[in-house]
Amino acid sequence: MLTKRFFKTKDETEVTFEFFRPDVTSVALVGEFNDWQPVAMKFNKKANTFKTKVRLPKDQTFHFRYLLNESEWENDYAADTYIANDFGSENSVVVTHV
Repeated sequence: MLTKRFFKTKDETEVTFEFFRPDVTSVALVGEFNDWQPVAMKFNKKANTFKTKVRLPKDQTFHFRYLLNESEWENDYAADTYIANDFGSENSVVVTHV
């Protein structure tokens, strides 16, 4: 799930990435905005989800995916859209404009 917070005085958008699946023990966020390097997401016991926040430049589009248990790729089913990738699947896309 994606939630976005737009700032009036900054040229960036804060995007909160959340993911949950009961059989998953670790989730990493991987995307264009971090050079496709996995960034571990923290498990939030209260919300029962893995969660992380990232500030991204406004008015841009970024591809991303989740890496589950260090071996399985998954999309965000609340992404803004999806685009085919070079591996025969799709990437999730987040758009950072109002």
